[in-house]
Amino acid sequence: MAMPEKRYVLITGGSRGIGAACALVCARQGWDVAVNYTQDGAAAQSVVEQVQALGRHAVAVQADVADEAAVIAMFEILDAGLGRHSVLAGLINNAGVVDKACRVEDMTGERLQRMFAINVFGTFYATRQAVLRMSTRRAAPGSNRGRGGAVVNISSVAARLGGAGQYVDYAASKGAIDTFTYGLARELATEGVRVNGVRPGIIDTEIHASGGQPGRARQLAATIPVQRPGTAQEVAEAAAWLLSDAASYSTGAVIDVSGGRSCG
Repeated sequence: MAMPEKRYVLITGGSRGIGAACALVCARQGWDVAVNYTQDGAAAQSVVEQVQALGRHAVAVQADVADEAAVIAMFEILDAGLGRHSVLAGLINNAGVVDKACRVEDMTGERLQRMFAINVFGTFYATRQAVLRMSTRRAAPGSNRGRGGAVVNISSVAARLGGAGQYVDYAASKGAIDTFTYGLARELATEGVRVNGVRPGIIDTEIHASGGQPGRARQLAATIPVQRPGTAQEVAEAAAWLLSDAASYSTGAVIDVSGGRSCG
């Protein structure tokens, strides 16, 4: 469903993988797009150019979501820039990290701090700033704030499976995201803001290489009921639907996009 003009979505971690796919799917559905990135500005700019080729306005904006001050600054930059063209009406919390396979007793404090700083705290920081701009409690005459919106949190089926012997820390961080989704959805239910989530399963993206297992998605194909890994596009389609007005009666929902691999 095409969105009304002059609305934009911010996608954290939007320069590659699921985030980049979300940017393109949203653009095709009529959204303007803000592409957040941490380090790879060239990749983010490439996504921006692809969005622009689809006829939508787009910008790239740098911020490490684990840095609270950087997230606040990012939203202020968007208010002054993209906010002149469009109203913030969507947020896809996609930024996240995984680490190398490791048992819990061997996990360092540094690893745990990084995992939760990005996957959990970063989601809170970005969502807080979005809610300040979307919630009808914040409406003011002559302001673009308080017009409602939607938040989509990218979780993982690891939140249900636990990640034993590989990344229990990652699974736990995504479990926190699921709980955050349920709670915030109820908190904002009367304020014009819907909050939902998507739990991807084994998806063929670059995140596996960052965890030291570049071929993991293909290697695990036989363990997935549908016998193949998913694609970033398939996850993005679910996220864009939850963001859209077609999902207007959905809040507090988390959709599995896992090829049937979601419960043991």
